[in-house]
Amino acid sequence: MSVKHAISRGLELGRSFLQIGLLKSGGRVAAKLRADRFRVGPSVRTVQPQAFLPARYRYYRTSLKGLAAQLQSAGFRRRFTGASPRNRAVFLAFGLGVGLIEQQLEDDRQSAATCQEIQAVFKKKKIQSTLRPFTSGFKLEDYVIGNQIGKGSNAVVYEAAAQFSHPKETERDSTLVELKDNEEEVQKVRSPACCSLRNFPLAIKMLWNFGAGSSSEAILKSMSQELVPSGPLALKKEKERITLDGRFGVLPRRVSAHPNVIRVYRAFTADVPLLPGAQEEYPDVLPARLNPAGLGNNRTLFLVMKNYPCTLRQYLQVSTPNRRQGSLMVLQLLEGVDHLCRQGVAHRDLKSDNIMVEFDSGGCPRLVITDFGCCLTQNDSSLQLPFNSMWVSRGGNASLMAPEVVTAAPGPDVVIDYSKTDAWAVGAISYEIFGQQNPFYGAAGLHSTNYQEKQLPPLPACVPADVQLVTKLLLRRNPNKRPSARVAANMLHLSLWGRKALGNLDSAGMRKLADWLLCHSAVVLLQGCSGPSGNRVEAELQRSFLSNLDLEELRAAVGFLLYGQDQSRACIMFP
Repeated sequence: MSVKHAISRGLELGRSFLQIGLLKSGGRVAAKLRADRFRVGPSVRTVQPQAFLPARYRYYRTSLKGLAAQLQSAGFRRRFTGASPRNRAVFLAFGLGVGLIEQQLEDDRQSAATCQEIQAVFKKKKIQSTLRPFTSGFKLEDYVIGNQIGKGSNAVVYEAAAQFSHPKETERDSTLVELKDNEEEVQKVRSPACCSLRNFPLAIKMLWNFGAGSSSEAILKSMSQELVPSGPLALKKEKERITLDGRFGVLPRRVSAHPNVIRVYRAFTADVPLLPGAQEEYPDVLPARLNPAGLGNNRTLFLVMKNYPCTLRQYLQVSTPNRRQGSLMVLQLLEGVDHLCRQGVAHRDLKSDNIMVEFDSGGCPRLVITDFGCCLTQNDSSLQLPFNSMWVSRGGNASLMAPEVVTAAPGPDVVIDYSKTDAWAVGAISYEIFGQQNPFYGAAGLHSTNYQEKQLPPLPACVPADVQLVTKLLLRRNPNKRPSARVAANMLHLSLWGRKALGNLDSAGMRKLADWLLCHSAVVLLQGCSGPSGNRVEAELQRSFLSNLDLEELRAAVGFLLYGQDQSRACIMFP
């Protein structure tokens, strides 16, 4: 038997065994290997396809061409010709193994191609704004300003309307949303942040200017992080010509539109006016012309955005989402964080006060990340900040700083990696979404500096198991063992819509998953923007998932889900 014949025979056997399903038990072993791989907590950002193969096969997976050349060499043929029947059998078995690997490679190529084709289709779908476009609005005088709807540590927000859309007094008492209370009566909940969305569809945010001076250029540079979610027409053309490089104190690159990230429609500088409640609420930040004791400058930055009914904190004070709504809310935050991370932005101040809520026609809450005053932006998307001095800002909201941020000590070669810090914050906020106290709030709460993962309180039993798994993984102290926002989002997508595809992960598991992705994408396209039962939020989530498909990130999500299944079985067997 020649070398070529032995290897060819082995390849044929490997392919045929896979096709007739004789290696299903091997598929289960492979699934266990993937789950075991995640138990040691790899960095999901650096996991390679061959990491899921036994170590002795990884070389051959990545160098099959070189291996084939060696097998056909004259020296190897001479050794094979004089080999005993036993050794020839070994060569035959080796060929079988190479055949299995080759078939897996081909399956991966086909699955990766499927993901890329689906991604290309959904990348073309543009996010449509629910607000009517307007061509003016670059002056404060273009707006009618109503009541104050929010105030933070560096800005105040007022309800507003464009001058060509005056509020009608007869509609000022419009309600926001209807919620069921104890499943018996329906009560109308009025958010203190906004009482007339139909009359004031916009919100104007006025930044407090202490030390930026009063020139437009200086203000834009000093408050540049606030411009990260601004649209392409937010600034006047002459302001766009300012040459800036994307670092702190300069205009960063702006992120594209996303359903779960706020959009700034207009940004301009103007003289600080005396707005309702200014003398009572924030007298110290007013300029001297309005308050002799004020410390503010005469001009500041104004941002025009959509007006939302309430913040996430306000919503959760009067309502507890059901199982599915809670899962969708966590998923929306992960999708928003992933969108920012992919474009080189870390929010660094994610909390329920900085998340707005509105409702689609089916009553499902849509979550929108806002307030980018503490964000970090980088052109290379690495999100690694040199931490060489104690004067370098770590971000806002110390209670929800990830362990790798809060424990960092400044030094010449110290770098803080922010690529998974917002995802960690989503894990903490998940407790609030499901009606629990945030474990990192309050004097008696945990501290990200030194908490142990076993100290994390359990989520309510009604929370889906996969959501509990995602929350637990997101709050891992070691960022290398923590999934990225994209991988965590993929886990919830597969849990919500791909459970049947995950039901029997054998040797053809990824192929079956690719087949399900094709069917699922067709269904999403047919449903259009409304989604199932008019649920626009679900439709947006599914489109976001399909537009970001990546085989290895999907494989990582499957590996984490397998890990969770094994953990659940272990708890049942050994309670």
